Amino acid sequence: MNRLSRRLYPNTDPAYPIRSVHLGLGAFHRAHQAWYTHAAAAVDPWGIAAFTGRRPNAARPLSEQDGLYTLVERGNEGDDATVVASLSEVRDGADLERWNAQLSSADVGVLTITVTEAGYRRNVDGRLDLADPDVRRDIQQIRSGSTASVVTAPGRLAMGFAARRAAGGRPLAVVPCDNVPANGAAARVVVLDLCDAVDEGLASWVRENVAFVSTVVDRITPAAIAKDRQSAALLTGWDDAVPVVTEPFTEWILAGNFPAGRPAWECAGARVVDDVAPFEDRKLWLLNGGHTLLAYTGLARGHRGVAEALADTACREWLDRWWDEAESFLPFPAEELATYRQSLLDRFSNARIGYRLAQIAADGSQKLPVRVLPVLRLARQRGSAPPQGAVRALGGWMAHVRAAGGAVRDPRAEQLAAHARGSALSTTRANLAMIAPDLAHDEAVVSQVAEACRELEVSYRRLAAKEKP
Repeated sequence: MNRLSRRLYPNTDPAYPIRSVHLGLGAFHRAHQAWYTHAAAAVDPWGIAAFTGRRPNAARPLSEQDGLYTLVERGNEGDDATVVASLSEVRDGADLERWNAQLSSADVGVLTITVTEAGYRRNVDGRLDLADPDVRRDIQQIRSGSTASVVTAPGRLAMGFAARRAAGGRPLAVVPCDNVPANGAAARVVVLDLCDAVDEGLASWVRENVAFVSTVVDRITPAAIAKDRQSAALLTGWDDAVPVVTEPFTEWILAGNFPAGRPAWECAGARVVDDVAPFEDRKLWLLNGGHTLLAYTGLARGHRGVAEALADTACREWLDRWWDEAESFLPFPAEELATYRQSLLDRFSNARIGYRLAQIAADGSQKLPVRVLPVLRLARQRGSAPPQGAVRALGGWMAHVRAAGGAVRDPRAEQLAAHARGSALSTTRANLAMIAPDLAHDEAVVSQVAEACRELEVSYRRLAAKEKP
């Protein structure tokens, strides 16, 4: 069986002209932005020069395949495969000389990034963390004109912009594609903070020449396993060392300016809007909040995956209740919300995309404040009783951390373990004081969340009894 290559695979030689650069080459980028760019090539071909982020692993096998790879869309009824050809160049992110050269190119008009929330290197105020040792080293490196070792995402962007400025480069757009609220503004802040620390002239150039686009991205992309390579080969007849497996659903919402143009991403369903905030809330509350609710209640009832929890009548009723409550604060037509909810049910029921509840349940102290608490606050501000979906999700989190004890996966694991030693009521009050001090004094919220915690702890005890020999 032939290996994927542009010499052997039809209609992909020569590579598309490089007009876009990407930082953070990984499975999600290949399932999302690279796929959209590939689909847009029928209208206007844009090739991507893709650079790895923290780990160089993806660069070598993709480079050996001339940037080609197989995207397997895994639905309930079967798999579909596409050979994606939009990666015209693949590089180790440590190749800073090539990074600067690509960002200096007059042909490049778009820079996309997928570096995860941690890659923004922000402090608690949302600004660049200037106390971060890597950030401080990057500032010194760029000031000195050295490209030997710049490792942070803000540092690499600032360095690339310095090279583009020196080459007299035209304006371009930065398109962050991480699950960070208002990601365009977040990226702009940290990049400008770093540029200001390096050179006021560079910061001024960035303010005048770089547009930061905000986005909402969505496509579940689990890590590929060995048998996925076999599946891809059976579908295409080509031996791909690094296929990507993803769900059929995808969404991309963008708001902002593209001073040097962009691919025709709308050909694949992307939407350009004036404001991404409502779409961001819809995704965070209905998709992510729904996942969080199913994780904490499903684990208590002995389930392992999202599809399994959705099939549980009790979990499904709690999910529907949560969605009813959350959508009352979303500015979308009822028909559009109904369609979106049905798409979520289709996705959640896809057991062939293995999404583990334990994985979703991790880092609750970071997830709940953006996925669940906004709806709870809005309801209380409106004078309504605590929404029961939110109460159930929070109570499930309390029961989860109490059942897990010191083994809970969370940046605040030590505090959570200490809080778990008391009663359900004391745990609830302490955990709310940690993630939502304003709600820790709302007695209706505290008492109802504690009661939900106690109910789910009964389920945990039943499970433990069944597991005893």
